[in-house]
Amino acid sequence: MLNMAHSFVGFCLFFALLFGHGVVELEASHHVYKNLQTDQSTASANQPYRTGYHFQPPKNWINDPNGPMVYKGLYHLFYQYNPKGAVWGNIVWAHSTSKDLVNWTPHDPAIYPSQPSDINGCWSGSATILPDGKPAILYTGIDPQDKQVQNLAMPKNLSDPYLREWIKSSKNPLMQPTAQNQINASSFRDPTTAWLGPDKKWRLIIGSKIHRQGLAILYKSEDFVHWIQAQSPLHSAKDTGMWECPDFFPVSVRGQNGVDISVNGPFVKHVLKVSLDDTKHEYYTLGSYDIVKDIYTPDKGSVESDSGLRYDYGKFYASKTFFDTAKHRRILWGWINESSSVHDDVKKGWAGVQAIPRKLWLSKSGKQLVQWPIVEIQKLRSNHLRLPSKLLKGGSEIEVSGVTAAQADVDISFKVTDFEKAEVLKPSWTNPQLLCSQQGASVKGGLGPFGLLVLASEGLKENTAVFFRIFKGQNKYVVLMCSDQSRSSLNEDNDKTTYGAFLDVDPEHQYLSLRSLIDHSIVESFGGGGKACITARVYPTLAINNAAHLYVFNNGSEAVEIAELNAWSMKKAKLNLKD
Repeated sequence: MLNMAHSFVGFCLFFALLFGHGVVELEASHHVYKNLQTDQSTASANQPYRTGYHFQPPKNWINDPNGPMVYKGLYHLFYQYNPKGAVWGNIVWAHSTSKDLVNWTPHDPAIYPSQPSDINGCWSGSATILPDGKPAILYTGIDPQDKQVQNLAMPKNLSDPYLREWIKSSKNPLMQPTAQNQINASSFRDPTTAWLGPDKKWRLIIGSKIHRQGLAILYKSEDFVHWIQAQSPLHSAKDTGMWECPDFFPVSVRGQNGVDISVNGPFVKHVLKVSLDDTKHEYYTLGSYDIVKDIYTPDKGSVESDSGLRYDYGKFYASKTFFDTAKHRRILWGWINESSSVHDDVKKGWAGVQAIPRKLWLSKSGKQLVQWPIVEIQKLRSNHLRLPSKLLKGGSEIEVSGVTAAQADVDISFKVTDFEKAEVLKPSWTNPQLLCSQQGASVKGGLGPFGLLVLASEGLKENTAVFFRIFKGQNKYVVLMCSDQSRSSLNEDNDKTTYGAFLDVDPEHQYLSLRSLIDHSIVESFGGGGKACITARVYPTLAINNAAHLYVFNNGSEAVEIAELNAWSMKKAKLNLKD
């Protein structure tokens, strides 16, 4: 009886916080944030691979970005974190805030295991801003039976812009697998940001699967506490396996501004992104959302697998977007996982980095999304170097001196005028990653490979090549963008997979642009103004710190023109500094 009374009082107080106007204290049994034991060991002192301006904590394992949002003028990033080591486990919601998405201040973990519904882990989820401006977090917890269930947490003090303390609902778990709803207890996770329908009911989706069929299970609620599963999923796709970290949101068909998650109608398209547990790749589709039937329908011709549209064709997973109400844009976060061995991760004392936040919008064609690093990152630029137009002969390279090659921002455009020697694209060459692997930077072609050699050692024994090749298709010229890691390191324990994507650019009438953000062990590359993005993790043994070099190269037989090159050294961001 006593426990029941405490539970009822806790729920009443939580409900008052959710929909009332005051800040209330909740019983200690429902308070999120005490007694978290953290590892006090220090990471290795020799750290050539730690980033200068990408987000990462001082040590230990991180993965999925969770619940990014804006509250009282501050950006909040929550992320999966192991406070006890550099491998996955002991997962809590770490928390940092920023005024500019570049420089970050850490806070104590916002959510950690403290209830039966999350005692074995606090996994991914999302934040929703309620109509009165109050944030709410829904997240996956692992219960004592290792079932995946969904939980709710709210800020304790709404007047605190840093949202340093969070309170869990005594009604947790709010959604859980049962025999009646036929949900797989080990495949039911990662609730999305919720949206409001015209019936004033909240909706969200949760990733799941039945056998090999991926599912976006739909739930509805009138009060954000009591959730009812819809009769049908929002969407599903055969032979895709478990859908992790789903994301569902609208994009405007009119320009680059973002829109609130609840917007629907003729002036938006909807995006459904899923992360595939089987392949550790993501894909997205564009389509329409019938709010009455609660059904999402991808556009005709959409490819529902990781051979379809992807945010990023390299190391980029568990991504999450949010609508930046301050600047009317949709921002994309993504986790850049490691390519190094577990042994090396433990040795260096950390694993995982967050990608540079990207602005995301619908292309003019309406057939894909476009991404670009947030403009705020440009405040870190220094030592601007500009090279004027220059012919780049076949078999040549030019060193770009005057910038810090291990920590740089490089933006280059190529002009191609003679297409006579473009190789014919064979009908069987449909897999860009396989094609890039077979025709890497060292394989001479007609038009290409040409692009950048980054994190390169003197003599080019080590380098990561980001480049283009141009092929002659049936009715047009086809541009292939590659990131070749095969020579990135003399350490053979690293994953040195080569990545690739076809780029929707007409090289006869458009320059081929390439921007690469280089940060010690990260190379984030944006082709065609952000139409194709490839992120690589590399761990050179020679091309580190001041020993790293940067080159423009052309290994094709035909000359191309460097239309313009701009490069900057990048200053360090202020990461994880206490107040």
